[in-house]
Amino acid sequence: MTSTAGSARPLLNRRLAEFGTTIFAEMSALAVTTGAINLGQGFPDTDGPEPVREAAVRALRDGRGNQYPPGPGVPELRTAIARHQLDHYALTYDPDLEVLVTAGATEAIAASLLALVEPGDEVIALEPYYDSYAASIAMAGGTRVPVTLRPSEGRFRLDLDELRDAITPRTRLLLLNTPHNPTGTVLTRAELTEIARLAVEHDLLVVTDEVYEHLVFDDAEHIPLASFPGMRERTISIGSAGKTFSFTGWKVGWVTSTPELVAAVRSAKQYLTYVASGPFQYAIAEALALPASFFADFRADMRAKRDLLSAGLTAAGFDVYRPAGTYFVTTDIRPLGESDGFAFCRALPERAGVVAIPNAVFYDHREAGAPFVRFAFCKRMGALEEAIERLSKLRK
Repeated sequence: MTSTAGSARPLLNRRLAEFGTTIFAEMSALAVTTGAINLGQGFPDTDGPEPVREAAVRALRDGRGNQYPPGPGVPELRTAIARHQLDHYALTYDPDLEVLVTAGATEAIAASLLALVEPGDEVIALEPYYDSYAASIAMAGGTRVPVTLRPSEGRFRLDLDELRDAITPRTRLLLLNTPHNPTGTVLTRAELTEIARLAVEHDLLVVTDEVYEHLVFDDAEHIPLASFPGMRERTISIGSAGKTFSFTGWKVGWVTSTPELVAAVRSAKQYLTYVASGPFQYAIAEALALPASFFADFRADMRAKRDLLSAGLTAAGFDVYRPAGTYFVTTDIRPLGESDGFAFCRALPERAGVVAIPNAVFYDHREAGAPFVRFAFCKRMGALEEAIERLSKLRK
């Protein structure tokens, strides 16, 4: 249905008219109907640490979080988030004034943009970008300005001159994601230094999506932008438990920033979910206190899965961009004689019994992303091995 009876006016408001059902829903449904292995949507196929699950059960049984938790989040979790930022990045935050718990990172992004962007403000985002970015900018009435990461020497790279040229007097905010989904790029210290300089020079706010902060590989290093000179007072840093602890369904995310910026985001957030994930907040507080060995083992496990899938995709005939972070591998399908990622991904479940995501859905400039396809490696080794075996048919 597109309009009310007797009216030609569309039901969906014009800000959201370009957004239909997400590609993740479409491809996951296709995985179910075809029995394909789902390497499309980024969720693990195993549960997270048993002690953290037991902490959630204990909170339920003890009656903690079964009713509305405090609006900013339970004190135990806010304290644990502040401790995490201090221990990992030497960033100091007041858990009472500078930490806000959200219903996952997606709500944190939406609330930040709704709070800080006025209609007509320009928001620069690194393209390709997670699909909720475009929708959140639209809901806030902002104008999105993509700066495209382009493939070069085996990775997707940011052109700092292009970023510099994208800033205008109407630019209000930079929306950054590092480690970057879907390309797997991790912004370097040199790149972040220049981004920080530009933000200070032009008095810009910055929202940083850091949900893959603990998933960096090889020589890559995650460095929060808030740690650079002049950036703490203008940066909203967003984290999430879902990716780090493999509890994506719990929807526990957070914001850290100055009291003024956190208060602004909370003003919008309270009219979205108000509060969420009560018992899980207590469990994630315990998860954040896990020893350093947990994070090291988690990275090592995901690195092995990255290497396995990357090698298998290369053997199947794809050009592979080996990710420095996240749990996604971007590939180029042109060596397989293909050029349309949408058509390729829609045919792949029947053709090879595997689901992937066309990167073009993450672009304003669809043609720039047309030949690229994303695979998730946050799955069991057995599932990845079976997917690789199925994909080997593509080269025959």
